[in-house]
Amino acid sequence: MAAPKKGRGPAGGQGRPGRALALILIAMVALTGGMFLAHQPTPRLGIDLAGGTSITLEAKAEPGQESAINKTNMDTAVQIMERRVNGLGVSEAEVQTQGKSNIIVNIPKGTNSAQARQQVGTTAKLYFRPVLTVAQGTPTPEPSASSSGKGSPSPSPSSTASDKASSPSGKPSASATTQGRAVTGALKADSTPTPNAGETPKANGTPTPSAEEQAAAAKLQKKFEALDCSTKAGRSKVAQGSKATDTVVACEQDGSAKYVLGPAQVDGTDVNSAKAAVNQSNGQWIVQMEFTGGGAKKFQKITGTLAQQQEPQNQFAIALDGEVVSAPSVKEALSANAEISGSFTQQSAEDLANVLSYGALPLSFQEQSVTTVTAALGGEQLKAGLIAGAIGLALVVIYLVAYYRGLALIALLSLLVSGILTYTIMSLLGPAIGFALNLPAVCGAIVAIGITADSFIVYFERIRDEIREGRTLRPAVERAWPRARRTILVSDFVSFLAAAVLFVVTVGKVQGFAFTLGLTTLLDVVVVFLFTKPVMTLMARKKFFASGHPWSGLDPKRLGAKPPLRRSRRVNAPTDPKEA
Repeated sequence: MAAPKKGRGPAGGQGRPGRALALILIAMVALTGGMFLAHQPTPRLGIDLAGGTSITLEAKAEPGQESAINKTNMDTAVQIMERRVNGLGVSEAEVQTQGKSNIIVNIPKGTNSAQARQQVGTTAKLYFRPVLTVAQGTPTPEPSASSSGKGSPSPSPSSTASDKASSPSGKPSASATTQGRAVTGALKADSTPTPNAGETPKANGTPTPSAEEQAAAAKLQKKFEALDCSTKAGRSKVAQGSKATDTVVACEQDGSAKYVLGPAQVDGTDVNSAKAAVNQSNGQWIVQMEFTGGGAKKFQKITGTLAQQQEPQNQFAIALDGEVVSAPSVKEALSANAEISGSFTQQSAEDLANVLSYGALPLSFQEQSVTTVTAALGGEQLKAGLIAGAIGLALVVIYLVAYYRGLALIALLSLLVSGILTYTIMSLLGPAIGFALNLPAVCGAIVAIGITADSFIVYFERIRDEIREGRTLRPAVERAWPRARRTILVSDFVSFLAAAVLFVVTVGKVQGFAFTLGLTTLLDVVVVFLFTKPVMTLMARKKFFASGHPWSGLDPKRLGAKPPLRRSRRVNAPTDPKEA
């Protein structure tokens, strides 16, 4: 019979447990180093622990328009709400989708929650407004001066509106601004421009503005000159609460320009569809729009009027939530099908198409829940959660020491490794995906202590069963592992499946519990395979455990091992060379 080769352990890695331990040690060092490099030494706390307001919104659609609630439009709504909330001066507000139709808005402490609720709960409004005046986004130093400035910007470097058949070449939307000039009157219902404030009647019989109109124009002019679009605070206050019939001032989304816009001539709901596409003639990205029947008539009327104007008054601004998304110029009257072209990238064309599509959909949001937590209450909840976790951990330790004695050391080391991995990963997930540790998440981590301890108990009991059958420790460790491994994997799979289902079907803070439970369940598998099993293999080589010391937790007498099995082996073993 061939002798077994030296230096090679049985299946299961008995001979090389150091590799697994080295791997998990490297992972722990890397995660800890990444945590400090990311300047995130502690997990990011949720609203219920740090204090603030959490708002859950559910998307609603008009009957027959259920398809409006889709991922693209929900993502666009998140972007709009982020701009709204952060416009209030909140730098760490979190807005994210949960499920197919819910949006969660977490606003840190120190914010006017009533104002924030109004901002995020209002349906976004999209309007096509004629451009009356354009200037640089900074305040105008000399209102009486007139000078040429930069071109009117848009999300792409330049954009031009045209009929689909015309296929423009992408000429810049405007080549000059009218910085500092008097604000012109808004386009009336008949799309005829009114004279500037203080102008005398013209020969065609245009009436002179009344004193009230002149005062309103002067007030608007002053507001326009003082407007500073280069700051977030300045942009957030522009056009808030304005009506479609108002003449308003507005900012470019990036703050590079400011506008005076006339009353809305076309509403966002007049857009039937919008999509990004590639112009087959020149290979440039464009945005194609299709209007409804009524919208096509209104759009044809306003573009016909604008085409007769000089720059920049031949432009129409696409304004969303009071911000100018794009301001293309018009060369001719457009009909139901139109396109916006220019120096678009694929991303900027898709973004503009999403904005246009979102404005066209009857999508609104309804508050499902609003939770306000003070920082003091959040601190108390965190303290209570940590105390509960400490009590649970202490009970687990007492049970392990009392029942498993020396084996409790391996279990405690495994719990420590699991805790380090969980803590570092949670800290890194804060800046990576916006994960915030809330109170339900803390509860999930506490429950995970029991799940992790259960895996150790399954393995230890399998080893003890093998010893009861009369086997020594080293063979018992290896024979018990395959059976324990199957049980642990099945148990953790059920726990992870429950956490995944809970994460999918719930919204709000309950998802924090499900996420933490799922994360710790996965880490339990990692720790058992890469730490607990290798350490148990090493400990089986130590005399304290291998000899069955009474305090090792593996004493054959205490476990009721079967002596006949060992005696039968001694009797059957050949002792006399002649007998062999």
